[in-house]
Amino acid sequence: MRPPANLQNMFGTFAILLAALLWGTTGTAAHFAPAVSPLAIGAFAMGVGGILQALRCRHQIRREYRQLLRHRNALIIGTIGIILYPLAFYSSMALAGVAIGNVVSIGVAPFAAALLERFFGRTNPITRTWILSASLGALGIMLLAGAKGHADGVDHDQFERWLGIALGVVAASTYALYTWIGKRIMDDGVHGNAVVGSMFLMSSVVLLPTLVFTGGNLFDNSTHASVALYMAFVPMFIGYVAFAYGLRTVAASTATLLTLFEPVVAAVLAVTVVGESISQLGWIGMGLIGVCLLLQSTRAQQAHA
Repeated sequence: MRPPANLQNMFGTFAILLAALLWGTTGTAAHFAPAVSPLAIGAFAMGVGGILQALRCRHQIRREYRQLLRHRNALIIGTIGIILYPLAFYSSMALAGVAIGNVVSIGVAPFAAALLERFFGRTNPITRTWILSASLGALGIMLLAGAKGHADGVDHDQFERWLGIALGVVAASTYALYTWIGKRIMDDGVHGNAVVGSMFLMSSVVLLPTLVFTGGNLFDNSTHASVALYMAFVPMFIGYVAFAYGLRTVAASTATLLTLFEPVVAAVLAVTVVGESISQLGWIGMGLIGVCLLLQSTRAQQAHA
């Protein structure tokens, strides 16, 4: 017997918040393995997590194999996005700091998705609200880049901060790319698990072999091994499973709003656990990015109303 609809919705909401919470811990977890390349952490986390996702979705992949072949070019493009995303995301946090890298990666994603929908999907027109939120987000990023502070007790110069922010923009863009591609394939009638599982599996085939060059010390002690396994099994696997479960009963626009919990978690952990220091100007910049995210979420809710 299925639980009542309101109870299902409550479970779905908690599942999405749990996913956002787990995703928000990734930068802090990586902090405990400073000798490991962020490229290795990203490749292992997404590579192993991708294999686990593919195993979870294996029945749908097998059942819809022919339909997936019809969309092979789109799947390849989406897979490229998944491959680049963790490499850019973890490198961004390593250079700009956990809080800044995470906030930029999350904050830019809605704009990248909106541009993809506008110029390739011919939907989602550029409105005044979009322009206002984009302007606030851009100003917030500028303030973050110019703010003084330190990450993990180390002062980051302007070049490192700007490079980290640029990689955060790349991470956001590639995240938007593979989610947009996946949505288009699903809209064509392919089961969501088959789409997600196949893209993650193909990305794992590329990401895991790169550890030969970047992952030399990934398992050289128990701390590094614990970080690597945590990243793969908890945020990358359990987090995505919880998010997928939540989407069954929670509207996509509401889910977008709930995932704003992720940069909040990341910023709090960065300050309280990692020991990052962010100046007042930096906090203002993060606040502006938060406002722009809220505007984007409100816009998404109105579009789906």
